[in-house]
Amino acid sequence: MASTNDLKNGLVLKLEGGQLWSVVEFQHVKPGKGPAFVRTKLKNVLSGKVVDKTFNAGVKVETATVDKRDMQFSYMDGEYFVFMDMDTYDQLMIDRKTVGDAANFLIEGFTATVAQHEGEVLFVELPAAVELVIQETEPGVQGDRSTGGTKPATLETGHQIQVPLFITTGEKIKVDTRTSDYLGRVNS
Repeated sequence: MASTNDLKNGLVLKLEGGQLWSVVEFQHVKPGKGPAFVRTKLKNVLSGKVVDKTFNAGVKVETATVDKRDMQFSYMDGEYFVFMDMDTYDQLMIDRKTVGDAANFLIEGFTATVAQHEGEVLFVELPAAVELVIQETEPGVQGDRSTGGTKPATLETGHQIQVPLFITTGEKIKVDTRTSDYLGRVNS
């Protein structure tokens, strides 16, 4: 248990029938009249839904213990992603639905943060940016600016993103894992 005065970003709360909600942001408000309160923005850990919720100041809220560990992606086994705990060498199979959009950027050997609560995997989190190789893209046509200067490119994971016209097949680029945006070339 914690008080609403102890809230901080990233803290996971157990609310309304055991649902897990992560604190995205919070603000303590002390109006001139009436009691103080805490305005929060909470994100459902499983569904990703974001809601605004207001608590009275000092109210007790139940916190959930979420174990976050860095694990290495080993390989695909059918529809399951197999991750290995680098400390214990235990393997963990995680289904595609739980891995979510992170699947677009996973290649063997990548390290990701795996969050678990009471043995159940909640989500897989990647670094904000990863470096991947362009597997295939059309050659850019000089002077073709009607598309805003971008073209589709397929990454080594099979995921397709938009890249500038000067990028060629085989180049290593940096990609934002949250938005699939091209961030720049990687100098080898």
